[in-house]
Amino acid sequence: MENIKILVPLDFSDLSNQALSAAEEFAKLFDGRITPFHAYLPISEMEGPYMLGLGTSPIEDYEEIEDTLRDRLDEVAREHVEERYLDKAIISVGNAASAIVEEGQNYDMIVMSTHGRTGFSRFFLGSVAEKVLRTSHIPVLVIDKESRIGPIKRILATTDFSENSHAAFPLVKDIARAADAQVELLNVMTYDTQHDEKPDEGKISLRNKRMEILVKEEFHEISDRLQTNVIVSADTPHETIFKHNQDNPADLVVMATVGRTGIEYLMMGSTTANVVRHVKTPVLSINPKKKLDGQE
Repeated sequence: MENIKILVPLDFSDLSNQALSAAEEFAKLFDGRITPFHAYLPISEMEGPYMLGLGTSPIEDYEEIEDTLRDRLDEVAREHVEERYLDKAIISVGNAASAIVEEGQNYDMIVMSTHGRTGFSRFFLGSVAEKVLRTSHIPVLVIDKESRIGPIKRILATTDFSENSHAAFPLVKDIARAADAQVELLNVMTYDTQHDEKPDEGKISLRNKRMEILVKEEFHEISDRLQTNVIVSADTPHETIFKHNQDNPADLVVMATVGRTGIEYLMMGSTTANVVRHVKTPVLSINPKKKLDGQE
């Protein structure tokens, strides 16, 4: 991940600006560059230029509008990020989520907030962030007002042993080495209390053996900074991850958006979506579908 290129979508809200500080942490780790980005729909009086008091008519001079927006983006970025990490801001016309995903193809990571000017609670995630998480095929770091990123010393990574979940492992290893961080690799084994009085000990033993094999195959380079954990729970996986992170707060959660089914869930992988909604920790996710489909 050396010389990482980071795209940071902004809507000029205080919350979205926090994404710049988070992006700077990764730029420092990987000698990276940060590009501020804003997309607007000129036909809407609720979008970009109108919110900055630049006019109320969709037939304004687009070139003048974009120059003003770009200058403002650069100004905001310099307030939150050291200038040596910054590239010139980019302005796009179009639907925000689609524009972010399209522009993101030229970058190594997207860093964004869960919601901005709408003020909706994190429980609802926010339509733009959710669409980006679901459709982007580069890593997406999502932050919230309660999850500002700082020095990364402890990483929580999840696996369900599927090939899809393996897509997040290179990220985990790169960040752990660069940040000199410890890693907890977590697997959640759920059981139904209505049908089972207690979990099957044989299945628990098998999970732990699979963890040992996974570490040897995928994490041998960082085995000195890795611990594994199989949690047996009657709760859903996202509830278990949430409770575990409450008791053992990580600085960063890393996970794939699609689990062992491989089915593209319309609202994104349910476990990842719910973890992003609820944990008070930045979540870095990767949608493995493009890689597994063999696309470039």
